[in-house]
Amino acid sequence: MQTQHSVSLNESKEILDAAEAKATELGVPMNLAVTNDEGNLLAFRRMDGAKLVAASIARDKAYTAAAVKKPTAALKEGSEPGGDVYGLQSTDDTRVVTFGGGIPIEHDGEVVGAVGASGGDVSEDVAVAGVGVDAFSPAE
Repeated sequence: MQTQHSVSLNESKEILDAAEAKATELGVPMNLAVTNDEGNLLAFRRMDGAKLVAASIARDKAYTAAAVKKPTAALKEGSEPGGDVYGLQSTDDTRVVTFGGGIPIEHDGEVVGAVGASGGDVSEDVAVAGVGVDAFSPAE
């Protein structure tokens, strides 16, 4: 069997459905994004009432998580003054996000995509993105 190298559009829709359900449960309208393994946008959802400014942030969180192959929250400490990657957020046309809410999707030890959530506080964004990631079930 061939290894899957990226999240599909249909899988993205399932991920968004799960993430939206969690955001609804929390009572926080969110912007939700799913990218492929290269950080290219596959699917996006802006819930009714979600903050407009958070739309691009959600896309960039997913992009960052796919590009660096780790959760965006893991970049926070190192990107602060004195950190080993201080200023990271100003690179890549300022698309790199260094706070929580972007989480890579892994399958068989490979990053196959990422989820970004934005619109709540960081802990809410992380929780919603995490539910999206947990909903990933690769097509066989």
